[in-house]
Amino acid sequence: MSNPVKGAERSAAGKAPVVVVAGGGTAGHIEPALALADAVMRLRPDAKVIALGTERGLETKLVPARGYPLELIPPVPMPRKPTPELLKMPLKVRDAVKRTRAVLDRVGADVVVGFGGYVALPAYLAARGRTPIVVHEANKAAGLANRVGARFAARVAVAVPGTPLPKAEVVGIPLRHSITSLDRAALRAEAREFFGLDPDVPTLLVFGGSQGAVSINGAVSAAAKEFADAGVGVLHAHGPKNTLVVQEFPGRPAYVPVPYLERMDLAYAAADAVLCRSGAMTVAEVTSVGLPAVFVPLPYGNGEQASNAQPAVDAGAALMVTDADLTATKIAELVIPLVSDADRVAKMSAAAVGLGHRQADETLAKIVLEVAGA
Repeated sequence: MSNPVKGAERSAAGKAPVVVVAGGGTAGHIEPALALADAVMRLRPDAKVIALGTERGLETKLVPARGYPLELIPPVPMPRKPTPELLKMPLKVRDAVKRTRAVLDRVGADVVVGFGGYVALPAYLAARGRTPIVVHEANKAAGLANRVGARFAARVAVAVPGTPLPKAEVVGIPLRHSITSLDRAALRAEAREFFGLDPDVPTLLVFGGSQGAVSINGAVSAAAKEFADAGVGVLHAHGPKNTLVVQEFPGRPAYVPVPYLERMDLAYAAADAVLCRSGAMTVAEVTSVGLPAVFVPLPYGNGEQASNAQPAVDAGAALMVTDADLTATKIAELVIPLVSDADRVAKMSAAAVGLGHRQADETLAKIVLEVAGA
């Protein structure tokens, strides 16, 4: 286990805590890291938070935009499972660990917080035995980097119960304060006007991740007439590389296709329910804002998206449909009756909010500051 004495000595000396977050690569790793960083700064305005990343990840755009310094290290590609490929990269791993250790020493890190992926592994190895480590795992099926880091971490935080990591504490997923503090009802009129939606009808939000999802696009758009006949409006983000042409039905609620949603807060506020993929961040955001969901897990990988969605389904906050089963007929039978039923929507919304992600950022921040000795 990492030795937390260094952080305690700093705190005793009255120095502000220095927190290093390792969450590069994809938004699923970066956004929780930045939400944690924001929460640390709210709790300890004198703290210093530094992010680790690589030249090829989204962190080169997202981290500076949020006002945090970014230290670049060599990437260590992570297989989903331990494979001989990992053993073929000793020089890359050694170089990444050496350069990461230099960063930790230079900034005077009191704690390293890892969120998985190819930035986290060298951070864990560089910090081991020198700087206390906190691990956060967003998926129920933990990745290789976090399985390694958890072995010698001071604390291990997870998003959902049942994640197979030692000493796991369930805290949820840290989310942006703008999402956890979102008042959907107060923003509804503004949001629907912003997107050109009918102000007074049940409305479904549809998206398939930042790039869209072809299968979701096809199934939902094929049900445009059924939505119109049922008096349901649709806001559908189809992805910037996809096109979507939907038949218009004059006098009926609008079906509004958009390439991308820059204002997710307004998209959530405009909707009564959502149909979307079930990445860990998506599930956390949707449940946090209290949107009843129909999750359509990505049909690839190790089944992690279905695992992500299951707690919301079990709580009565969501339904789950396989990608293969999502058709216009299924939407007419399952989705339209849901979004049209105000009482059912209200019950599912309450169940979603009860899943607990709203406090995850500050809960994890308190753990991190405690480990840092602050």
